[in-house]
Amino acid sequence: MIPYPSIDPVAFDLGFISVYWYGISYFIGISIAWILLRYRSSNSPLALNNEKIADLVFFGMVGIILGGRLGSIIFYNLGYYLENPIEIFYIHQGGMSFHGGLIGVIVAMYLFSIKTKTSFFKLTDFIAPVIPIGLGCGRIGNFINGELWGSPSNLPWAMIFPDPAAGNIPRHPTQIYEAFFEGIILFLILWWFTRISRPVMAASGLFLLCYGTMRFLIEFVRVPDQHIGYVAFDWLTMGQLLSMPMVIFGTLFFIIAYRKEN
Repeated sequence: MIPYPSIDPVAFDLGFISVYWYGISYFIGISIAWILLRYRSSNSPLALNNEKIADLVFFGMVGIILGGRLGSIIFYNLGYYLENPIEIFYIHQGGMSFHGGLIGVIVAMYLFSIKTKTSFFKLTDFIAPVIPIGLGCGRIGNFINGELWGSPSNLPWAMIFPDPAAGNIPRHPTQIYEAFFEGIILFLILWWFTRISRPVMAASGLFLLCYGTMRFLIEFVRVPDQHIGYVAFDWLTMGQLLSMPMVIFGTLFFIIAYRKEN
C-alpha cells in the first residue's frame, strides 16, 4: 500500500480569497492546451491566428465550466442542489462532470464555428488532441481533493483516502488511473494520430471512442456516487451509461470520415 499524500486542497490563502489546487489544475490544463493549439495552428488548414485561438480557448473554457458544473448537477445530484442552490457555485470543492463539460464544449465550438464561419468538425478535430491535457490535470485536482476514489484493493499501489466515507481501507486510486489513461495515454494517441493530415471527423471520432472506452473500463474499479449507486445490473454506473454514446458516436464518426475519404 502507498500512503495517500495528504495535500491541503487550499494552495494558498490571500485572506480575502482562498486559491484551491482544484482550480489551479484546471488553469494549468487550459494554459497548456492554449500553447499546444497555437503550435498546432501553424500546420492546420484552419489557419487560425493567435487572436482567434484566444477566442477559441475562451469559448472552450466557458463551455467546460458551465457544462461541467451543470452536468454534475443534472446527471449526478439534482435533488441535492435544488435543496441547496447556493452550493451550485462551490466549484472549488469539486463537482465537475466530464460529460457535462463535453456537451458544453460541443455547444461552445458550434457557436464559435458560426461566429467565425468555420467548419464545426474541423474545429473539433483541431482541439481534440489537446483535450486530454485538461482531463489529466482535472483528475489530479480530484486526487488532491481526495474524491472519486475506487473500490477496495490489495494491490501494492492501493491507498487509504481521508474521506470518512471511504473507510479506513486501501482502495484503487482511480483518479490516477484516469489521469494516466484519459490524460497522458489519450494525449499521446491523438497527438500521434494527428501528426499528419487525416479525414475530417476522424480525430473527433477517435477521441470519443478512446475516451469512452477508457472511462467505461476504469468505472469497473471506481465506486459510484453513494446517492446514485449502480443504475442497472448491479454493475452499470452513471459514468458508464454516459460513456456509451461516446463509444457509439465515436465509432460512427471514424467510419464516416474514412468512407468519405474513399
